[in-house]
Amino acid sequence: SQVSFEEESQNPPAVGHWKALMPSKGDKEEPEAGCQDAGGVDEPQSTEQLNVSRLRSSSVEIREKGSEFLRDELHKAQKELKLKDKECERLSKVREQLEQELEELTASLFEEAHKMVREANTKQAAAEKQLREARGKIDMLQAEVTALKTLVITSTPSSPNRELHPQLQSPSKAGFRKGHGRNKSTSSAMVSAASQNVAPEPVSRECKEVDSILFAEFQAWKESPTLDKSCSFLDRIYREDVGPCLDFTKQELSELVRVAVEQNTLTIEPVASQPVPMGKVAAEECGGPKKCALSGLPRTCKHRIMLGDSGNYYYISPSCRARITAVCNFFTYIRYIQQGLVRQDVELMYWEVMRLRREMSLAKLGFYPSEM
Repeated sequence: SQVSFEEESQNPPAVGHWKALMPSKGDKEEPEAGCQDAGGVDEPQSTEQLNVSRLRSSSVEIREKGSEFLRDELHKAQKELKLKDKECERLSKVREQLEQELEELTASLFEEAHKMVREANTKQAAAEKQLREARGKIDMLQAEVTALKTLVITSTPSSPNRELHPQLQSPSKAGFRKGHGRNKSTSSAMVSAASQNVAPEPVSRECKEVDSILFAEFQAWKESPTLDKSCSFLDRIYREDVGPCLDFTKQELSELVRVAVEQNTLTIEPVASQPVPMGKVAAEECGGPKKCALSGLPRTCKHRIMLGDSGNYYYISPSCRARITAVCNFFTYIRYIQQGLVRQDVELMYWEVMRLRREMSLAKLGFYPSEM
């Protein structure tokens, strides 16, 4: 529109002159000429006014269209700004949420790390304590092993060292000590001399022959010694020797005695000459100095047994004590073999086991030394 306006301003419209169609005569020609001149002056003025009005109307139209276009563009820009503001607000919320989650995650990680450190310190302290206790137990066990090796070297079930075991001495030599002496079943192998006072015959006069089946079972057990009675070696001894030897009249008490011997928790004590004080222990005692708790027969009981740490005492006769001691001697010897404390040839160990089996058989048949 601006270009057309400039073209119109550069090329003004041509203004024509009126020409008479017919020639006038006389004075009448002047007025017509005057009229013609007057008309020629007014016509350019009206054209200019028309052009000016056109220009004004076109400029107003241009302004209106420009303002309308600007308003549309402004509305578009405002809409875009609103969308961008919403997007910025959404992104800011996402950022705040992520920052909060990151802070919570960092706090939880630090808390978990501190917890793990505390647990590690606690476990380390417990492990150090267990290590110290284990070292103490190892030292104690090493001392016990050394003592047991000394006992095995200097004293065996067949020939115990009476100097190392005062309880094996006769009552006249040992005398009564204050209180009650105790013989745990762990050391009952050293008491075998009390259950075999009969002097064994010289080896040269005794004829022996190795039974191939028994020796094969013992060799198989010796390869991996165990106290599990499911193996053929111990199963046979349980059936032929241990079971019959510990089969007393009182079946319930006999079963308790067998379990205590197997678990190495049986205690044998000599009965003191002075009367036992009445109390809880005395009320729980079974049998008495004149009655055996295992056989139920009236016998003079010089010893009593306690099963574990129950505090219940049972008086037993010399024959029952001989049978229990023979079984304890056998279990003690095979425990020595299992722990590697016996350093002998396999055949010698086999014959020692056979001798202990013979002692159980004799005790079962009622043979026992007079000192019992």
